[in-house]
Amino acid sequence: MHYLFTYGTLQDLSIQKQVFGRTLAGIQDVLYGYHISLEKIMGRYLVIEKATNKESKIEGIVYELQDSELLKVDLYEGEAYKKIKVDLKSGKSAWIYIRA
Repeated sequence: MHYLFTYGTLQDLSIQKQVFGRTLAGIQDVLYGYHISLEKIMGRYLVIEKATNKESKIEGIVYELQDSELLKVDLYEGEAYKKIKVDLKSGKSAWIYIRA
């Protein structure tokens, strides 16, 4: 099992159905030390980056995924993003996707 912290399109139920074949049940959480970049991927998609201010935060949703589902997210996010592990306010260790 993996935790995935989301802050953009993966919170959209129709996107979840396309990527996973189902909708996900998640819980709200907070990621400190990052912010949403003003520059978007392909001029359209949100991306987060490390902030200089440790108090910066992003509110998002955490989902539990199986190994196979995490691989589907890798394909969905593509080469523009890379996956890293972070610690959330809740104490969960989760994957996030940031600019590659």
